[in-house]
Amino acid sequence: MTGQQDGGIKHYTPDINSKKGEGLTREVADFVLNTRYEELPDELIALGKKSILDGFGLALSGSVAESGRIVQDYLRAQGVDAGAGAATVIGTGMKTPARFAAFANGVGIHADDYDDTQLAVGPDRVYGLLTHPTAPCLPAALAIAEQQGNNGKDLMLAYHLGVEVETKIAEAISPRHYQHGFHATATCGTFAAASAAGRLQGLDGETMQRALAIAASQSAGLRENFGTMTKPFHAGRSSESGVVAVDFARAGWTATDRILESPRGFFQAHGGGYDLEFIAGKLGAPWTFIDPGVSIKPNPSGSLTHPGMTKMLELILENDIKPEDVERVDVGTNHNMPNALIHHQPKNELQAKFSMEFCMAILLLERRGGLPEFTDEVVNRDDVQAMIAKVKFGVHPEAEAAGYDKMTTIIDIHLKDGRTISGRSDFGKGSPANPMSYDEEADKFRGCAEFAGWDQARTEALIEQVRHLEDVDSVADITRLLAKG
Repeated sequence: MTGQQDGGIKHYTPDINSKKGEGLTREVADFVLNTRYEELPDELIALGKKSILDGFGLALSGSVAESGRIVQDYLRAQGVDAGAGAATVIGTGMKTPARFAAFANGVGIHADDYDDTQLAVGPDRVYGLLTHPTAPCLPAALAIAEQQGNNGKDLMLAYHLGVEVETKIAEAISPRHYQHGFHATATCGTFAAASAAGRLQGLDGETMQRALAIAASQSAGLRENFGTMTKPFHAGRSSESGVVAVDFARAGWTATDRILESPRGFFQAHGGGYDLEFIAGKLGAPWTFIDPGVSIKPNPSGSLTHPGMTKMLELILENDIKPEDVERVDVGTNHNMPNALIHHQPKNELQAKFSMEFCMAILLLERRGGLPEFTDEVVNRDDVQAMIAKVKFGVHPEAEAAGYDKMTTIIDIHLKDGRTISGRSDFGKGSPANPMSYDEEADKFRGCAEFAGWDQARTEALIEQVRHLEDVDSVADITRLLAKG
């Protein structure tokens, strides 16, 4: 990349002859198309089942969110309720073409910001910089697998391939991508959906490369929309865009065969560069689910709040802290975390998900922070707003020094009797350092299903189907339990 001055304006010209990463797009396509289910490690399959069950539960709870209602009304107004033979919109009786089911279910999974999160490898990469891997990938894989009558193994393979491509691309792109405002779940998730849909539909290498290129040209999503319905919209659109990319590639739509490595391609345009060492030769070596891992959320809020919430609840219970005992709470993190947790005086549930102040306050008041607590009514209660005002959130030098690959959160609770109760946490419950078991995830799933009004018999059947997903003969057996009627 070269630059020159012209009347005070600096112009940048990409080095179009650069050979960096030559063949990278083909490497990704080959990985997607040539990896077999039998090559997936047992540990990977077990970890993936937890996130798949998590995704199904969140799509159910997301279907009754206000964003879910709007999406469903929109699809009906467009006349895309296609009936039998199409793909299920989870939590409803609707069947639509695959692209629209992928969109609706992607929005649903991400609606409550309760879905899983990719950990970073590099210490310069903010934990939240990377992706929510399941939200863009699973809906695309599920929609295509349902339409084609694929089995559980087919679904799991496509899902793991898509997640692996998504997470390695997110890891490789320059941290500038996230820091300057892109939402990586939206941008990198499009590649996940295209990879999963392309594998299930049996693309050849050349067609898969074109599908990735078409997906890249649809890649979009800005972090300024955090705390609004547009954040889950990003996940839905990235899932839909991947399905659309494969549809057009199969139809013969032309596109470049080097969208990742080109000096005018995805990495350069969206991030200003990338680290080839994080992706070349690294797909499935190791699988991101295994190392460094994927976190499952215990609370429906931004992942950056979870170490603090885990530690805060521990301190409250260990010391029996009552709301009336609290004078002030200081919460310190590295400087990147306030860059994402931007709502310091939240007035609705979506803002509260990106408010460290609310997340601390609600635990002090209720000793829990689940779906029932993240509502507009609760956020605007007088006692909640008063407690929010007592929480001071900022940068702490110890947390800053810990590295950006951690979510180090330091809490000092100043009590009216003069005592200060303190604690520190780098990762929250649900992270690989403090993981949920399948049974613990099943409890979370039950809560989401109950929130959506799902009956207990179907809830338990779904938990067991995913537990033994490799034995499911048809994905339609799963989607029947996820649909109304």
